[in-house]
Amino acid sequence: MAEEKLKKEETLAMRLKLIGQSCRLFYSEDPVKIIRARGQYLFDENGRRYLDCISNVQHVGHCHPAVTKAAMAQMDVLNTNSRFLHDNIVLYADRLASTLPERLCVFYFVNSGSEANDLALRLAQQYTRREDVVVLDHAYHGHLKSLIDISPYKFRKLAGQKEWVHVAPLPDIYRGIYREDHPNPGQAYADTVKDLIEEIHQKGRQISAFFVESLPSVGGQIVLPEGYCSKVAEYVRSAGGVFVADEVQTGFGRLGSHFWGFQLQGADFCPDIVTMGKPMGNGHPLACVVTTKEVAAAFTANGVEYFNTFGGNPVSCAIGLAVLDVIEAEDLRGNATRVGTHLKDMLKKLQAKHEVIGDVRGVGLFVGLELISDRLKRTPATKTADQIFVSTDGPWENVLKFKPPMCFSLENADLVVRCIDHVLTGESHLFYTSFKHTDPACYEENQLVKQSVTQYKLTPSIKTNNTVFVAPRRRLQSIPELLPWWCQG
Repeated sequence: MAEEKLKKEETLAMRLKLIGQSCRLFYSEDPVKIIRARGQYLFDENGRRYLDCISNVQHVGHCHPAVTKAAMAQMDVLNTNSRFLHDNIVLYADRLASTLPERLCVFYFVNSGSEANDLALRLAQQYTRREDVVVLDHAYHGHLKSLIDISPYKFRKLAGQKEWVHVAPLPDIYRGIYREDHPNPGQAYADTVKDLIEEIHQKGRQISAFFVESLPSVGGQIVLPEGYCSKVAEYVRSAGGVFVADEVQTGFGRLGSHFWGFQLQGADFCPDIVTMGKPMGNGHPLACVVTTKEVAAAFTANGVEYFNTFGGNPVSCAIGLAVLDVIEAEDLRGNATRVGTHLKDMLKKLQAKHEVIGDVRGVGLFVGLELISDRLKRTPATKTADQIFVSTDGPWENVLKFKPPMCFSLENADLVVRCIDHVLTGESHLFYTSFKHTDPACYEENQLVKQSVTQYKLTPSIKTNNTVFVAPRRRLQSIPELLPWWCQG
């Protein structure tokens, strides 16, 4: 049983004193202190349970016992760097290779998605001996300086766009330049990249790579139109560049139907470089770059060894293998399909009820709900999105994003939809809630708590006799485990 080492007030005071203020907290006015987790649930210091809707890092569920067991067992035997010969790194690479196209067969293990994308950039530039990169508008590829430079989401807030970085339109068929009524949006958006490459050539420059998330997340949970990546890859390769697929957010079966996001673009499509990260280690720092023999050979030919102190260590690889085992043993891809389809269906029913819902999109357990204030003009409803207690993304912060642990259930999806419906309806009344906890540290089974819901300014709150749950402006990561029946007070 996890215990508090400090009172919440002490923890907060020490954090304010010792931790950089740019490292922000959720619930900044009244932070939630989480002391343990299991599956799709988080627990605070009072035993209150929260439903996690966006932790795509804890891919197979928080603190999964099989993953924890594998980590402890290997840690008890050996953990050293990858310069020593060891089985785990090759066994893990072989398992990953079995999920990928045959061309993608050379692996480099690192510790984070940012490290993976930085290495992918180095690989592309070494292979092509060029610098310039094409990225999508609103893209985010990591926090290292090299990646901020290719992330419009970040560099527009900082030093601005470098001359070697070129930004193509985001292929958003809901509010982009080519929409759902276009006969072939994939081709149309791909042609914008072709035109951009021609502009780059006219400036006397050459591209090294096209960098793209297989399903742009920060851009607003975007599903790329059919045929887009194949045509872009054709244009990029004819210009001497390589295609880099960033799978840090969407890989490892989150889409259900496919193990990797890029596979949505068809069986014949294969990137030249793929990066992966967040879900790989289920919370343990583990990431990877996989590429072709040709790209890897060019990187080796530079004569400089690539060494990563912790990348591919025995413990990390043991954890990675355990995650793959759980995905298969618990049919988490099947669950992503079933629950994701149900969630989208329920959200589309809400769309018919609430004019503020402009679009419901996604695949598997990668779902976006776009809020608008005018369906004809598709005006972003950012203020309304601020009222919903899940994280938001998109250029106008008006897209509610759902990327929960893969063990998310049908009942969890129903709860989320009911809560969103309640907030959008704008109800302010008394209701009763049943807390269904089986953990003895939590509330008693089926405890009834009389609650009042009030709304003030743009932020609703849910008050109980024990806690106050407040949905602050943006990025509230969890929904309280409220299994309600609504009744007028």
